[in-house]
Amino acid sequence: MTDRMKDSPAKPHSSHWGAFSGAWKDDRLVIVPHPIDPDPNPIIQNFPEALRHKARIARPMVRRGWLENGPGKDTRRGRDEFVEMEWDEVLDLLAGELKRVTDKHGARAVYGGSYGWSSAGRFHHAQSQLHRFLNAALGGYVRSVNSYSAGASMVILPHILGNYDDVSRKNVAWEDIVQYTDVILAFGGMNTKNSRVASGGISRHTEHGDMIAASQRGCELVLIGPLKTDLPDEVNKEWLPIRPGTDTAMMLALAHTLVMDNAHDRTFLDSHCSGWATFEDYLMGRGDGQPKDAAWAAPITGLKDDEMLAMARRLPGRRVLVTVAHSLQRAEHGEQPVWMASVLAAMLGQHGLPGGGYSYALGAIANYGRRHNAVPIAAFNQLRNNVSEFIPVARVSDMLLNPGAPFDYNGERMTYPDIKLVYWAGGNPFHHHQDLNRLRRAFAEVDTLVVHEIAWTATARHADIVLPCTMTLEREDIGGAPTDPLMIAMHRLAEPFGEARDDYEIFSDLAERMGCAEAFTEGRTTQQWLRFLYQTTQDALAARGFDAPDFDTFWERGEITLPQLPIDGGSIRAFRDDPAGKPLPTASGRIEIYSERIAGFGYADCPGHPVWLPPVDVVDDANPLQLVANQPASRLHSQFDFGGHSAAEKRRGREVARMHPTDAAARDIADGDIAKLFNARGACLAAIAVTEDVMAGVIQLPTGAWYDPQDAEDDMPLCVHGNPNVLTRDVGTSRLAQGCTGQLTTVQVEKFTGNLPPIQAFDPPVAVKPGLQAAE
Repeated sequence: MTDRMKDSPAKPHSSHWGAFSGAWKDDRLVIVPHPIDPDPNPIIQNFPEALRHKARIARPMVRRGWLENGPGKDTRRGRDEFVEMEWDEVLDLLAGELKRVTDKHGARAVYGGSYGWSSAGRFHHAQSQLHRFLNAALGGYVRSVNSYSAGASMVILPHILGNYDDVSRKNVAWEDIVQYTDVILAFGGMNTKNSRVASGGISRHTEHGDMIAASQRGCELVLIGPLKTDLPDEVNKEWLPIRPGTDTAMMLALAHTLVMDNAHDRTFLDSHCSGWATFEDYLMGRGDGQPKDAAWAAPITGLKDDEMLAMARRLPGRRVLVTVAHSLQRAEHGEQPVWMASVLAAMLGQHGLPGGGYSYALGAIANYGRRHNAVPIAAFNQLRNNVSEFIPVARVSDMLLNPGAPFDYNGERMTYPDIKLVYWAGGNPFHHHQDLNRLRRAFAEVDTLVVHEIAWTATARHADIVLPCTMTLEREDIGGAPTDPLMIAMHRLAEPFGEARDDYEIFSDLAERMGCAEAFTEGRTTQQWLRFLYQTTQDALAARGFDAPDFDTFWERGEITLPQLPIDGGSIRAFRDDPAGKPLPTASGRIEIYSERIAGFGYADCPGHPVWLPPVDVVDDANPLQLVANQPASRLHSQFDFGGHSAAEKRRGREVARMHPTDAAARDIADGDIAKLFNARGACLAAIAVTEDVMAGVIQLPTGAWYDPQDAEDDMPLCVHGNPNVLTRDVGTSRLAQGCTGQLTTVQVEKFTGNLPPIQAFDPPVAVKPGLQAAE
C-alpha cells in the first residue's frame, strides 16, 4: 500500500473519456475536468477510489496449479489459488516459458492479440508495448484484426464505400450537420454516453451541444431503436421503437416506397453507383415474388406500415443524413444494416453533401465527425510481425477450442492456429467477449495464460502468471488523438500501487532475459522515449511554420494546441464532385449497391447486395424477451468498475437492467427488485429499473459489470453482479466478417427471491506464500 499523500498542486493528465487535472487534498485525489470542456464526462470520477482499491494487484502472482504441475491444459484456471512471488523469480519463469513454447512450437503458437482499450497515453499503450516485445523477442505472434465494436462494418465498408477510417472519421462533420442537415435518421440512435469517449483522448465534449444546435435550427432527429434514451431528451421528439435487429427490413421498406413514388435519385444512382438494377429486382420482389414494402416490413419490425410510408415521403428533396450505430452490426447479419443504410442514402442522392448522406457510427465515439489535426502525434513503434496468421478478434474462443479447424473470412478459407500461450495486456476479454462460460472452457485449453493487470479482473483470475502494472495516473505519458487539438503532458499523479511496474519496465526486464533488450528499448528510458515521440510533432509544427516548443517547455506548460485541417468531406465528397477523377477504392470505383466480389464469395449469410435475413436467435416460449447488451454510461467498458462513479450507479451493488412496465408486471417485478436473467448459456442477477424508455418485449442490461460467479467451481455458475455476456451468443455476424454478435440475444427473466449472494468481484483471490498451504 502507498503512504499518505501530501497535498499537492494540480497537474494535467488525460484519458479516453476526457482531459483533466488532479491534485491531492487531505489524502484524496481531487479530479477536475479541463476548463475548456463544455460537457465533461463524469466517469473521470472513477479515478480517486480506484487508485488504492482492494481490487488492485500489489505483487506478482503465479497460479498454484501451474507452478506445481507446470504448463498445460487445466480446468482449474479461474478456480485456483495464487502464490506470491518476487519479480525476478516470476520474470525468470516467464522468460523460460516463452522460450519453451517458441523452441517447441514456434511463434505461431503465441496469441498476442490482447484486445482492449488500455490507457490513453501514446507511449504506455499496453498493446503496443506487448506487440513490440513479442516481435522483438519471438519474431512475431498470432494477431487479431478488427474490433468488437465494429467487426462487421470494418470488413463490409471497404467493399462498398472505401477505407473504414475515411468513411467513419473523414466524411460527415458535426459542424456541417449544425448548419445544413434537415433530417437525421438515427438507426440505433446517437447516445451521448458513447460520444463522451474517444480513443486517445478528448478535450471538448461537443456532440450534445451540436445536436441541440441542429435541432434548434430545425433539423429533425428521428430515433429508430428500442431504447428511447439513445437520443438526448432535448432533441428526441420522434421515437420509432423498432424491434431490435430488424432495421434492415425498415430500410428496405423506405427504399421500396421511394421507388414506388419515383422519388429516388436515378441520376445519382447511374453516375455514382454500381449494381442498382440487380438490387432493384430484389427490392421489388421480381425474383422471389415478395416486394419489400411497408406492409411486408411491418410485422417484422413491429412498426406500422403507415409510419414507414410517411417517413419515406418526408425525405426526398431535403438534406438527409442516415446514421447507423455500432450496435446494429453487433448482431446476426450485422453487415446488412451497414450496407443497406448506404444504399438508402444513395437512393436519396445524398452521399458527399455537407451534412448529408451516410455516416457510419456517428455519435458512437467522439473521434467521429470532427476536424483532424494538421500534424501527427507519434505512437510507439511495434516493429515487424513475421507471423502471418491472424483471427477476426471475436473468434478467440473458436480458435482456442478448435485448433486446426477451417473457417471463412472475407473471401478466404483459413485455419485456426494451435495456440499454446496467450499473452494479454491492457484488456479484459471477460468484459468484451460473449458466452463467458465458453470462454472459460477455451482458456482451459492453453498451456499458459499471462496477464498484465492493475486489478483482479476475471481475466487476471484465470491467468497462470499475473504481473501487476501501473495505472495511467502512476506514470508519465503524452496524451493525444488525431481528432483532438489538445496534446497533453500526462504528469504522474500518484506513486505506483504496491510493487506494480510500468509495462515498459516489465518488458524491458523480460527482453534482457530473452536477449533482445537493445531491440526492444533501443537504449532509451521512458523519459527519453517521450522526448523521442514528441519530436515528431515538434518537427511537423516547425515545418509548417507553427509555434514548436521544445519538450521541456511542453512539459512545463502541460499542453499545446495543435493546428487542425478544414472539413472537406474526405474521399466521399471528392468522389461526389469528381466521380471519374476521384473514384472510390472499391472494385468498381463507385458506391457498391451490388458487389460482384462479395457475391463471388458464395456466402448465403452475406450475399452480393443488402437483403433481409431472418435471425436464428428469436424469442420463443423459453426465451420470450430480447436482451440488448449495450455500452454502459458509468465507465468505459469494464474499466474501473470498482471506481466511485461506477459503484454509485449500481443498485444493491449490482448492475441495473431496464425493462418495460408490462413485462415487469407480468413477472411480479417492481422497480428496485433483483431479477434473474437466464437462457441455455448462463444466468446473472441484476437490479431492475422499470421504465417506458425501453420498448415492451426488451430488457436492456449494459456490459462492463465484472464477471462474478457465485461458485467458481460450477461449470455454469450464476453471475451475481450482472454481466450480460454470460447470456450472449459467441457466433460470427456472417462468414464474411465474423464480427461480434454480442448486442442482442433472447432471455427469460424472473424475480429473484432467494438470499442475495454477496458481490465478490472486487475481492482479491486467495494468495499464499511459496510453499505454504492456503488457510482452510
